[in-house]
Amino acid sequence: MAATFSSDGAQVIHRSLSALTTENRTDTKSLDEVYQIDEICNFITQNQFQKVALQFSDELLVDSVAIASELEKRTEAKVYILGDTSYGSCCVDEVAAEHIGADGIIHYGRACLSPSRRLPLMYVFGRRPVDLQKCASSFRELYPDKDSHIVILYDVMYFFAMDDLLQLLQSEYSNVIMSLINVEGTTSSGCKHTDGPQQETGETGTLPSSTVGHVVCKFGRRFGLRDGLSLENYGMFYVGQEGVTLTNFMMTFNQCSFCTFNPETDVGRLESVNINRALMKRYYLIERAKDANVVGILVGTLGMSDYLAIIDHLKGIIGKAGKKSYMFAMGKLNVPKLANFLEIDIYVLVSCPENSLLDSSEFYRPVVTPFEMEIACNKNREWTGEYVTDFSDLLPGACSHVEFPSPDADPDSDSTDVSLITGALRSSSLSSSEPHVTVPGSSLVQRNQTLTVAQTNTAASFLAGRSWQGLELKLGETPVTKAVEGRRGIAIAYDEEGNR
Repeated sequence: MAATFSSDGAQVIHRSLSALTTENRTDTKSLDEVYQIDEICNFITQNQFQKVALQFSDELLVDSVAIASELEKRTEAKVYILGDTSYGSCCVDEVAAEHIGADGIIHYGRACLSPSRRLPLMYVFGRRPVDLQKCASSFRELYPDKDSHIVILYDVMYFFAMDDLLQLLQSEYSNVIMSLINVEGTTSSGCKHTDGPQQETGETGTLPSSTVGHVVCKFGRRFGLRDGLSLENYGMFYVGQEGVTLTNFMMTFNQCSFCTFNPETDVGRLESVNINRALMKRYYLIERAKDANVVGILVGTLGMSDYLAIIDHLKGIIGKAGKKSYMFAMGKLNVPKLANFLEIDIYVLVSCPENSLLDSSEFYRPVVTPFEMEIACNKNREWTGEYVTDFSDLLPGACSHVEFPSPDADPDSDSTDVSLITGALRSSSLSSSEPHVTVPGSSLVQRNQTLTVAQTNTAASFLAGRSWQGLELKLGETPVTKAVEGRRGIAIAYDEEGNR
């Protein structure tokens, strides 16, 4: 397809756009099996949906039209295909679905399994091929000790084959635990295994209920540990490609050793990534957050439950730590967007666990997670090597919540320490409210002699110190002139220049 941009009939730019190829399109006969058309139709008809939104990851968009047509043919619902998502495609885009008044959402492809609350949801993960014999052989090579305690984790696109893998290994390894996908408030055959050994054990993995000591629920996965054992006693075996899902698991379960099997290359290996080095890099960002005076809160999700609660929580702890905060909602992040706000010293990203670990090395300002920002602001939370990527765990009542110290309980809460980055002294003070300088009986803010807002506003003080502060109005000084006709065309070829 060709797109032409011209001025007065003169062709200036000619760009060729390649259409989607049909090479990666799924055969029509395989659509029912790969995309679970029958189960989706049952989900739609049982809930009597009139409008249904379909959300696809980028690699599955080539099949979107065929799937939508098949669903409309078999049901009476009107089906809509959601376009480019505002944030990561692994998150359910409930906002886009509400724009069309959808009654429910079908999410296709890789998913972070973050909980959503607004609309009924069904996951369809798809089915990537995996050679179970080679996977089992790699497992045996990586774990020669048959008594090893292992938890099997996997990318959601391989969930359908995990029961068969367990059957291949369970006769030799009696201490192997298969994690189950279990997302609250969703409907899908991919969210809970429907056949296999777990029917006898409830939803705690493959252990009998009498031997289960502790149940771990993380990132839409659920598995039970043997009585008397902790997570540190287990190794993790991950089936899937290297990516954000694996990184999220390794950062969260950093006390466990990890082995992986890549179904694309049929290669199993012991992960030799130095987690301690990665944690030290995150600790460096925590030190940057401690030095920051102005914090930008980036809204990286509009679909996860409790995202508004964590934003309010961050505003509270940042204000109590004597810092200023500003909130930004700008969709997908990139370097030019964040470079527009030089007043911001550091950003904190509110997003799903898989997208929160953003590599900000190319950005002009660092981007940290809510957990890292809380360590920088909350004196009661110490750096122990534990890492939390799910921001809901930081909220009051959650498993990783730590109360902020009260300034009334500690009158001498003002303290001074040395920055490990700049070497300068920095003071940290606790305040129950933000300082305000006001004229008695008025809501006006006092201004200093340079006509800028006084030091109560950090951004304004930053503006006062800049060499260029924007265009000056000069009201009454600029002579009034009649409007004149400006240039015509585009910058590459204005009409009067004769460049045709």
